[in-house]
Amino acid sequence: MKQTKENTMNNFPDDFVWGVSTSSYQIEGYVETDGRGKTIWDTFCENPKNIVDQSSGAVACEHYQRYPEDFRLLLELGAKDYRFSTAWSRVQPEGFGKVNQAGIDFYKRLVDSLLEHNIEPWLCLNHWDLPQGLENLGGWRSRETAFRFAEYAEIMGRELGDRVPNFITHNEPNIVALLGHGWGWHAPGIQSADAVMAVTHHLNLAHGLAVCKLRETVPDAKIGTVIVMQPVVDWENDPEGSARLDALTNRAFTDPALLGTYPDLLLEELSPFVQEGDLKLIQQPLDFFGLNHYTTMRARSAPDTALRVEILQPPSEIPQTIKGWEINPEMLYQQLLELKNRYGNLPVYITESGCAAPDELDSEGQVSDPQRVAYFRDYLRAAARAIEDGVNLKGYFAWSLMDNFEWAEGYTQRFGIVYVDFPTQKRIPKDSFYSLKNIFQNNKVD
Repeated sequence: MKQTKENTMNNFPDDFVWGVSTSSYQIEGYVETDGRGKTIWDTFCENPKNIVDQSSGAVACEHYQRYPEDFRLLLELGAKDYRFSTAWSRVQPEGFGKVNQAGIDFYKRLVDSLLEHNIEPWLCLNHWDLPQGLENLGGWRSRETAFRFAEYAEIMGRELGDRVPNFITHNEPNIVALLGHGWGWHAPGIQSADAVMAVTHHLNLAHGLAVCKLRETVPDAKIGTVIVMQPVVDWENDPEGSARLDALTNRAFTDPALLGTYPDLLLEELSPFVQEGDLKLIQQPLDFFGLNHYTTMRARSAPDTALRVEILQPPSEIPQTIKGWEINPEMLYQQLLELKNRYGNLPVYITESGCAAPDELDSEGQVSDPQRVAYFRDYLRAAARAIEDGVNLKGYFAWSLMDNFEWAEGYTQRFGIVYVDFPTQKRIPKDSFYSLKNIFQNNKVD
């Protein structure tokens, strides 16, 4: 009997990569242990007005000590790949100068544990937690920070390149620029259009410099970057607002990394920070592109604000998560096609995808999370359709392995497929854990 397209497109290629993602500040805890330096998020959390529940990542999931337990969960899940970030401040407490051997040794133990479980590591060098020592010197607003980042990349390549086959420069640098320096919702809490443009370019420059250092240090490594890209819907007949948000969020980092150009809409604002040869340096050949995707955005021009645009909440009748993010898997399909058509068919990995849900323990000590189960199912169906239509999608990493410190939301929102009871640090797999386990094992989504 001939298989229908509907059936075939729910299958994934035999070599498709299945994994989960985490980040250092959100799970490690032990922020004053073994010589770790202070980060901008440690500082940001000191102001109780910045975090919904006045918490911080000081304890988080205690992954710094509990990683063997967490990796056993990976084994149970059947995840063969694991994306994580290293904390720059554990390696170089100030972000420059002396290397902290205790931090290097921790990440060697962590990676060795993954390899012992036959889990492939994907190391991300920067997931938002910039050392405070560098922030004191201007942070990402300073061009010099890009060169310090390249030095850090060289250190990590030298120390872990014999163990780690996949390196990622940045995770979501667009969020660092916009939320950290434009709207001020994230660390370091700055609201300045000039800062956004400086940070955008210096993060891009840091990426290019780091790729060069990694190529020299770990010639056989696969190297990429990770950008969160979310289609912008022109909801209020405001094409100017939608185009500006799209340029700021989706193209200000992807265009220079993959095309060697900046969006025309931003050229004038970025020009004070761009030096001759920068764009050529930024456009380094990559082995893969990491796409983070969660939702769809709606925009409105806001000429009286720093960035001249604001993000709108979707109408109440549209399905959305407790975070207020629109659930629209069709837009993941469209985003993947856009990547293929605009940037060529570079190997793509969905390096984060998931949803916050109102998770609670039931009377039997279990967690039912039907919205997250449906989210993964529907978004993976969209991903499979994109593969059917020629997108070179090579893998999927769910966000996140476990509940963690969710930045400005503190511990009020849960993205994990494993429930963390923070007072006891007990880990409890949710229904979504077992649903993904089935998908990983069968290489298909029902």
